[in-house]
Amino acid sequence: MRNKKIVYCIPSLYIPGGMERVLTIKTNYFAEKLGYDIYIIITDGKEKKPYYPLSPKIHVIQLDVDFEILWTLPLHKKILIYLKKQQLYKKRLKECLLQIKPDITVSMLRREINFINSIKDGSIKIGEIHVNRDNFRDLNDKKNITFIKKNLEKWWMSQLVRKLKQLSIFVSLTYEDKEKWKELNNVTVIPNPLPFFPESVSDCNSKKVIAIGRYVPQKGFDFLIDAWSIVTKRHPDWTLHIYGGGEREPYIKQAKNAGIYDTCKIEESVPNIIEKYQESSIFVLSSRFEGFGMVITEAMSCGLPVISYACPCGPRDIIKDGENGILVEKENITQLAEKICHLIEHKDIRKEMGKNARMNVERFRIENIGKQWNILFNRLLNIIPERHGN
Repeated sequence: MRNKKIVYCIPSLYIPGGMERVLTIKTNYFAEKLGYDIYIIITDGKEKKPYYPLSPKIHVIQLDVDFEILWTLPLHKKILIYLKKQQLYKKRLKECLLQIKPDITVSMLRREINFINSIKDGSIKIGEIHVNRDNFRDLNDKKNITFIKKNLEKWWMSQLVRKLKQLSIFVSLTYEDKEKWKELNNVTVIPNPLPFFPESVSDCNSKKVIAIGRYVPQKGFDFLIDAWSIVTKRHPDWTLHIYGGGEREPYIKQAKNAGIYDTCKIEESVPNIIEKYQESSIFVLSSRFEGFGMVITEAMSCGLPVISYACPCGPRDIIKDGENGILVEKENITQLAEKICHLIEHKDIRKEMGKNARMNVERFRIENIGKQWNILFNRLLNIIPERHGN
């Protein structure tokens, strides 16, 4: 009996993004521990190595469509080139799937979701979303909201929903986000797995608070720096350390203007992030929105209590308020500062929450998340026995 074949479609693997990281963790486990034949089909990043290490058992197929060239083109050229490349992608993906003959094909909800259901290769089609619904295909920004953008976004989402209805299963990361897809009856929830579960954890004694994420507006570090300007007045012997990639200068400037640069450290991303968790005592997430918030589970696996904005989506699914962490009203800077001070001033609560956090996130270990995926795959394969040639 041959191993079951699963195909994943994603633009590239060379980018150090969250979706690429999660896919690597899962597929490595599926290939190494569960015995699936895994294929990852990509369209971009020719001759660029995957950023995250892949199992040698995984087959990576490069279709070389090169959508990334669109980034360099003016708007009037983008549309025509995009349409041509989309047709090329459909043609090459269809040929590839007909050759592989997978049992299951998974779309990461990128360009292939627009046509994946029309490819009659006999495989069961699944979709995964790695952003919450409200911020997926969101064309609006607060600086430039127009009637045309609002209507385009509405049309775009209605088209997506129509495609998602045709899937056998649509997988969301959180129950909070699942409730937003009221038009669908094929939604299930499987969260992201932990990338690690270290043996050594924080003792929550150091006078350090940590935050992690890219330096982009989504992560809300502007809120956190403002909150820290309140905290540091009460606790000048404590320091905040933010680690991440991207443009740091605006945040460095904000910290300097607030007069807190000595206690608010705007750091670059580091390879030894586990050590940084372990030498801290509190983790803070100040995001405007998340798809899941894997840094929360990472911090908790290292024994840290978490203070998080109750933003959509993820924190409410992960944190039990007052037990293994604290949820704060979204974008409430004063309340965020107060809760940070509360944990600073109550070591016993901080330590107890850290212990509870560590126990709580056992459920996100790859062994547990992999089991959920394995059950889903087997259920789909059993309830749809006649796949090939349909």
